[in-house]
Amino acid sequence: MGCYDCCMRCLGGVPYCSLVATLLCFSGIALFCGCGHQALTETERLIETYFARNLQDYITLAYIIQYFQYVIYGLASFFFLYCIVLLAEGFYTTSAAKQTFGEFRSTMCGRCLSSSFIVITYVLAVLWLLVFAFSALPVYFFYNMDATCHTIDVLTETPASINQLCVDARQYGLLPWNAVPGKACGMTLSNICKTREYQMTYHLYIAAFAGAGITLLALLTYTVSTTYNFAVLRYLGRKGIGARC
Repeated sequence: MGCYDCCMRCLGGVPYCSLVATLLCFSGIALFCGCGHQALTETERLIETYFARNLQDYITLAYIIQYFQYVIYGLASFFFLYCIVLLAEGFYTTSAAKQTFGEFRSTMCGRCLSSSFIVITYVLAVLWLLVFAFSALPVYFFYNMDATCHTIDVLTETPASINQLCVDARQYGLLPWNAVPGKACGMTLSNICKTREYQMTYHLYIAAFAGAGITLLALLTYTVSTTYNFAVLRYLGRKGIGARC
């Protein structure tokens, strides 16, 4: 067999669906965890600087942010290992296994393992859908804040109307109702929106939201590929045909 035929045989056994899903998962998790971690840090800084004067007003928020940052560390480690396992499972169930080790065999253990991956990946996809929806909340908050700042810039000639435009962090549950000042109004709010910290935090949350969406797409792709692999193992294994997804 020539070099070209050997290369084509190897490429024919690559689980392209699992490979694409792995790349999507790695990039999505890196974007979500990296940007989300930094965005939480910047959020605490914004609240401390502009919305709360007393440490006791935002100490609970600081603890929650720290807790979520630890959760982000765990998510990054878990998804890195799980994506590697799913990619290995995809390679194992390709026709490359048959071509390398001889006649293909579908064992009960292999079918049980594939079905377990289907269930786990499906559950993860459902749970990550909630994470995806949850990651939209800070984007919604900063979008409203940015829209209010834009309205203030338009109405700069009427100071009385400007002072009535406010963003209250207490309404979003970020601070207790007795926090002082708890809100920013008028030109103070407009100046906050022009700061580097605000712009960076807003863009970080958007990037984290996009990363959550990419990860969700990766999990759905994994669900399709693992389901296909299980179907091949279950119904076509006796004919010696390996999965290619």
